[in-house]
Amino acid sequence: MASVVQDRIVTLDIIRGVAVMGIFSVNVIAFAMIDGAYFNPATYGGHSGADLALWATNMVVVDGKLRTLFSMLFGASMLLIVERAEAAGESGWTVHVRRSLVLFLIGLAHFYFLWWGDILHLYAAVGLIAFFFRGLSPRALIVWAVAFTIVDMLMFGGIVSQVYRQDLAAHAAGASPEAIRQWNDIAVGFYPTASYLAEDRAIYGGSFVTRLTEMLTNRAGEPLNDISLLAPETLSLMLLGMWGYKTGFLTGAWDDRSYGRIALIAIPAGALAFACIVIVDISSGFYLPTVFGAMTAASVPFRPLMAFGYAALIILLTRRGGWLAQRFAAVGRTAFTNYLGTSLIAAFVFYGWGLGLYGQVSRAQAWLLVPLVWAIMLLWSKPWLERFQFGPLEWLWRSLARWQFQPMRRRAAL
Repeated sequence: MASVVQDRIVTLDIIRGVAVMGIFSVNVIAFAMIDGAYFNPATYGGHSGADLALWATNMVVVDGKLRTLFSMLFGASMLLIVERAEAAGESGWTVHVRRSLVLFLIGLAHFYFLWWGDILHLYAAVGLIAFFFRGLSPRALIVWAVAFTIVDMLMFGGIVSQVYRQDLAAHAAGASPEAIRQWNDIAVGFYPTASYLAEDRAIYGGSFVTRLTEMLTNRAGEPLNDISLLAPETLSLMLLGMWGYKTGFLTGAWDDRSYGRIALIAIPAGALAFACIVIVDISSGFYLPTVFGAMTAASVPFRPLMAFGYAALIILLTRRGGWLAQRFAAVGRTAFTNYLGTSLIAAFVFYGWGLGLYGQVSRAQAWLLVPLVWAIMLLWSKPWLERFQFGPLEWLWRSLARWQFQPMRRRAAL
């Protein structure tokens, strides 16, 4: 399959399409039930039988890997857009800042009005930092990416250590009321009480205004907290994406043998590491410091490993194109719309202002929405792009960033 069509790098579009679809397969749990259930299956939604099998499969195959790939693609696409702007005589920095500002505002709207798990505001903020690394050589990008990964692991390792010490202090003989209070404040989201669950369901299973009030008051500062905690890893992944773009890895420029070797080594190695994490989590009885430590620190180096393996495999499988590759490419070209669109669908299905299934379904039952949403993404994206130049929200983002309405409809061929 040709790597470039009408100034689009189709390989990037295909990988992005697969990534945004995979992301929803784990995000759906965060819409359906209490926040802590996304990180800890014992929190809510079932952790035995089919529910446990689904959690374990997602942990080994999907969770974190496709978000990692999506973050890498953001870095690659950012570099591509800046290069094209400068080639056209525009200021790359000005174009990037405008796009980032609009993305940040849309991300905040997504966070407050639809879902707490927004990543757009994080990408917008960290992307401003990533811009200053654009001129580095591929080797330097790798060095900096590794450095930021180490910072991320050390930071979260420290947090996990603190959580563990607070647990010991709260459960020690003669523990002080303050130590007990601090532990309960941390643990209640992972080991929820009946009153906590009832309050949570009243908020997210209630009216739109009830949930919005919660987001604008008790959770108002979370976007800034996300940036401060997640910036090192996100920046590392964006730099890896720049490396993938500059070396041709993410654009399909490498030979089949190289991609095959990477897929054959990276995917099984990463899957084995995550299988070990699953075993440790289960063996610990889903102990909070263990689960949190595995999610935020121990798994960090294995997520990009599997992401590179997945990218290599996707490129190999779509080399010759075909109708399915075209569908994935269309999903990737409209990834912004698809990402926010899945949030709208899931919020409608689970939150109280819609069908109100929040907290009413198991983990496996919630996942049944995923194939339906995947089908919608694959079905609408390609026909839309046959008539229009951009996805609806891609057009909005582009128009706001350029301060003028962009042409939407495709011109008929002469």
